[in-house]
Amino acid sequence: MPKDGDLPQGDEKAIIVEQMFDQIAPRYDLINRLMTFRMDVGWRRRTVRGLSLEPGSTVLDLACGTGDFCDDLLRFGLNPVGIDFSAGMLAAAATDAPLVRADVLQLPIPDSCVDGIICGFALRNFKDLTRFFREISRVVKPGGRIGLLDVSQPSNALLRWGHGVYFDKVVPKIGALLSDPSAYRYLPKSVDYLPDSETLLSDLQMVGFSDATQISLSGGITQIFLGTQEL
Repeated sequence: MPKDGDLPQGDEKAIIVEQMFDQIAPRYDLINRLMTFRMDVGWRRRTVRGLSLEPGSTVLDLACGTGDFCDDLLRFGLNPVGIDFSAGMLAAAATDAPLVRADVLQLPIPDSCVDGIICGFALRNFKDLTRFFREISRVVKPGGRIGLLDVSQPSNALLRWGHGVYFDKVVPKIGALLSDPSAYRYLPKSVDYLPDSETLLSDLQMVGFSDATQISLSGGITQIFLGTQEL
């Protein structure tokens, strides 16, 4: 893990992130439920509904972790395929969806062949976000949909302060009690990797999701980016 305050870049970041998720995989889902008070369940299902895809559609769950999003896609009658580069996360998965170990920046998927893509709380973990956006644009069919769920900052000053205290002070303590302390000190800091919402929308529109929109959830502590691949 990097030293406190350091945020690695490039290949160093990719190595550190992979090792970190391998290590925290066994209790990752439990800690997510605890630190979000199970709100993460509703956030994921809201994202799946936002895809607005027909049952039977094929959807890639990128950075799928232990497969929570895959299970939600199955509940909505969709056909998920989970992809992650963390062997530890995939080993801890209990989903019935097929899982593939691969780098989401170099997907082993032909051009324009999937109906949708979903990704949860991983944008800040990629070493090259622009490359990720280009890659999802490459593999999604014209008219296909994307749903990207990630953290955000509330616009209300009081909510932003309270969320900051909880995320920066309380979440690391939960992680230290139940998992790896250094990982859960690093994860709140990693939010600094994430560009602002306007920049993310602009970047998505530039790669072909011209109707990309952002939806704030739970007072602005999380957000969804939805978009349709141009025909």
